[in-house]
Amino acid sequence: MTSTGPTLQFGNHSQQRSRLFLPGLAAAATAAIAVTAVAAIAMAVGVDFELPDGGESIPLLGFTQLTFTLGVVGILLALAIRRWASEPARIWVRTAVALTALSLVPPFLVRADLATACTLVLAHLIAAAIVIPFVARRLAI
Repeated sequence: MTSTGPTLQFGNHSQQRSRLFLPGLAAAATAAIAVTAVAAIAMAVGVDFELPDGGESIPLLGFTQLTFTLGVVGILLALAIRRWASEPARIWVRTAVALTALSLVPPFLVRADLATACTLVLAHLIAAAIVIPFVARRLAI
């Protein structure tokens, strides 16, 4: 039996991983830089990132490290979704948006002042706005 439709050829798993992982690292780094810039600007205008529950202040490089690390975790999650989901881009967007929504709650649970909480929420939304669509486009390829 012959097929009259187009034949899609996907690369091996290694090629698929490299098409997502390395560019995903670049997206995570971009998000980390953007979030760090927002935090630096917020600090410059007087936003204090001291959290009342622990009394510790979030250092500027903490924004960079955490954003990049969680970006990498997101990329690994996207790789798993690509491997096992029939519609990886759609599943990725739904999962990432849900996780982003959950990440917006803790700034308010630690009783940070309003400026700190709003800046932390903004930082989460900026990182998500960079990483989620980028990864979704890569998963759709």
